Amino acid sequence: MSLQQKVRASVGADGVFNLAAHDTADTPGVDGKDQAKQELADMADELFDLHEKLFAEDERALLLVLQGTDASGKNGTIKHVVRLVNPAGVSIASFVEPTEEERAHHFLWRIRKQVPRAGRLGVFDRSHYEDVLVPAAEGTLSAAEIDQRLEDINHFEHELTESGVTVLKCLLHISYDEQRDRFLRRLRRDDKRWKFSEADLETRQHWDQYQAAYGQTVAATHTDHAPWHVIPSDHKWYRNWAVASLLIETLTEMDPRYPEPDFDLEALRQRLGHDA
Repeated sequence: MSLQQKVRASVGADGVFNLAAHDTADTPGVDGKDQAKQELADMADELFDLHEKLFAEDERALLLVLQGTDASGKNGTIKHVVRLVNPAGVSIASFVEPTEEERAHHFLWRIRKQVPRAGRLGVFDRSHYEDVLVPAAEGTLSAAEIDQRLEDINHFEHELTESGVTVLKCLLHISYDEQRDRFLRRLRRDDKRWKFSEADLETRQHWDQYQAAYGQTVAATHTDHAPWHVIPSDHKWYRNWAVASLLIETLTEMDPRYPEPDFDLEALRQRLGHDA
């Protein structure tokens, strides 16, 4: 069984997704930290080569969506996994609170501007889902408005896949206690303290509402063309291994190829040999 199958979100026939049923400390597909770290190191060349073929092919794109609560490890995943590929073929976008200009447009306006071009691996550090999760958890939009946004997202992601963009959605899933421990570590360390925001504590007070919002959102947007994968992320080493593994599985399925040259190789070799 592939890792995609092991961590794919399970939405019931009743259309309900229960995030609490997913163990945040689980490690499906790997036996422990040492194995995960070694396999991640071993995967580096394969991941680089697959991405390089996608970059060279320049016909399709892969969009990695990293979504999760504060301190779930979105930036850490980029640091430890995305760095393994050629940065020239990567575009990274982070979606924080929208500006006044962005608010004046449809919520997907700013997202569409960051869709990766052909040949690229695009990474969304937070994503279009912020514009559903935050208002759903904090009650700033009506249920009808939330439903409309979820429908808009499904149409948007279908458009992406139809245009040659494969969408890999990863929900980095941590526990309430693990988030607390990570916040405390940030406060203790000079090199991590800059990441801390008091606003994160305000959001933490709405933990249950956010968990419910994630459940509603995943249930509504878990589609055949853009399924959700729930990554247990209490263990950072597992999170990194899992996302790297999913990238390799997805790129392998995409099967990118180096393009055939449109010039006469033998004639060019002869010219170079003559010049020498």
